[in-house]
Amino acid sequence: MQFRKTAIASLIAFPLALNGAAALAQHLTHIPNANPKIPGVTSPTILSPELAQIVRAQGSMPVENPTDAVTYYGYLNNQPNLLPALGSNVEASKTEPDKNTYLVLHGLRGADPNYDYGKRFLFQGHEAGAGAITRVNLDADVAHRVTVVATRDRNGAPLPSFDGSTWYPWSARLLFTNEFGGGTTGGVWQATLDFPAIVEDISGATGRGGYEGIQADSDGNIWMAEDIGGSTVAGARVPNSFIYRFIPKNKHDLGQGGKLQALQVMSKAHTGPIVFDGTNALTQDVKDLHTYGNVFDTAWVTIHDTAADGFTPFNANALAKTKLATPFKRPENGLFRPGSHFREFFFDETGDTSATTTAGSDFGGFGGVLELTQSSPSADAGKLTLFYKGDVVHTGFDNVAFWDEDRIVFVEDAGDGLHKDRNALDSAWMLDVRKNYADPSNQPVRIIAQGRDPSATIDSGLLGTPGFLNEGDNEITGIHVSDGDASPEGLLGAKIPRPFKDGWRVFYTSQHGDNLTYEIIRSPTREGDRDDDDHDDRG
Repeated sequence: MQFRKTAIASLIAFPLALNGAAALAQHLTHIPNANPKIPGVTSPTILSPELAQIVRAQGSMPVENPTDAVTYYGYLNNQPNLLPALGSNVEASKTEPDKNTYLVLHGLRGADPNYDYGKRFLFQGHEAGAGAITRVNLDADVAHRVTVVATRDRNGAPLPSFDGSTWYPWSARLLFTNEFGGGTTGGVWQATLDFPAIVEDISGATGRGGYEGIQADSDGNIWMAEDIGGSTVAGARVPNSFIYRFIPKNKHDLGQGGKLQALQVMSKAHTGPIVFDGTNALTQDVKDLHTYGNVFDTAWVTIHDTAADGFTPFNANALAKTKLATPFKRPENGLFRPGSHFREFFFDETGDTSATTTAGSDFGGFGGVLELTQSSPSADAGKLTLFYKGDVVHTGFDNVAFWDEDRIVFVEDAGDGLHKDRNALDSAWMLDVRKNYADPSNQPVRIIAQGRDPSATIDSGLLGTPGFLNEGDNEITGIHVSDGDASPEGLLGAKIPRPFKDGWRVFYTSQHGDNLTYEIIRSPTREGDRDDDDHDDRG
C-alpha cells in the first residue's frame, strides 16, 4: 500500500451533519462542558442527547456464586459494610471492574446447573484488590446476572488484578493483562470459557510487563500497550513504556511460545532510534513525537524468542530498553481501524495526568493519540505519526473503541488531582480519523460527561485519610463496541461497527463509587431517527 505522505495530508476534513433528524450514524451532539468537581456534590452523567444508558451490573449486585474473597460484583468481602458508617472511613474494598469483552456464545454454564444463561455475555477482569474474572450474563435475571468464573489459576495461585482483556478466537481463550508490578509481576493470563474457567499465566512467552491494552490482529499476532509511569524529572515524567507485538509459534496454542517484539521509532534529531533516556523528559525526540506533520520510520525489534531463550518469565520493559526500542508516555490501549485490513493501529498515551506538568502539550505531558501504519499487520517496518495532541481539557486517555470506520472514542482516566486542578471530571471523546487536528477549528466531540455518584462523592471526601482503602471520583473505563462475534472474522477491527444495529452493542464501566457497568443505547427520544434497516437480535 502507499503510506500516507504526511500526517496532515492524509486526514481529510469531514463536516459532521448538524441539523434536524440526522441519522445517528452521522451525528452525535457535542456536550459543551464536563461536569465540575465540587466537594460534597454529586452530579449526573450526561450523554449526547442521541444516546441513553442502562445499568447492566453494579458493584452492590450479589454474585450468584460468592467466594471467600468476592461476594458482590464490585466489592471485596473484606469489610462488613459496603459504605462507611457515619463518621467512619471504613468500607469494603472496591474491585473496579475494567475492560469489557462482549461475546455471543452458546451453551455456557454457570453455578446453577438447571439455569439457562442465554447466549450474550460480558467478561471483565478487576483492577483492584484480589484478582477475579467475572461474567455478566446479559440475558439472565438478577439472581444469575453475575458469575465469578475464576479467582485462582490452574495451580491454585490467587489471580492478580486484571486491567485489559480481549478474546483470542484461534485458541478459544480470553486474554487478561496485569499492569501492576510492571516487569516484575505484570503479564498476560489466558482463560477458558468453562465454568469454572481454567486460567494460565503465559508470561513465560509474553514476558513480565506493565501490560494494559491487548488486541489481536488478523494474523494472530497479539499487540500490547504498556503503562509504566517513568521517573519524574524537572516536573515531567520520563517516557518509560513500550508498544509490544507477540508473534505466537502456534496461534491455536499460545502455550507453545513465540517471539516478543517491541516497537522502535527512528529519530529525526539524530542518527538511530529514539531510545530510553532516564534523565530527561524534555528531549527533542519527545517533542518531535508530539509534533503534527512528522512522519517517523518504525521497525519491530525482537526482544525475546522462546525457541532460543526458553520460557522463564522475563522483564520485557528492561529488555525493550536493552534492545533499543522506543518508550512512550504511558500508552494504555490501542485498536486497529475497521476496514484497514489491520494496517492502521491507533494507540493513546495517558501523559502525566497533571495540570502543572512542565512537559505541557508539546512534550506529551497531556498525552495524545498516535497512528502506526504498516503494509500488513505482520510487517517488520512501518510509519508513525501524531494523530491528536492532548491538552489539559483532553488528557488522561485510557480505553478506546472504534464507533465506526472513521470515528474513534477515547475515554479519560485523569484522576482526582487533575479533576481538581482543571475543575472537570472525566469525559469520553469522539475523534474522526479523517480530520486534521493540527487545525484548531477541528475539535473532539464530547459524547459522555462523567458524573459522580454518591459513593464516589463520599470516597472523594475520604481520600487521603489514614487507612482509607478506595479511590475517589468515578472514572470512565472499558468502552467497548462489538457484535459479539467469537470467530476470527469478529476480531475488533475486522468489521465496520454499526452501533445499535445488527446486534452491535456499546458498553462501558463507571469505575469507583458504585462500580456501574452500563450499556449505551439509542435514546428513546430519538427513535424517529432510526434507519429502515435497523435490526436488533437481542430478543
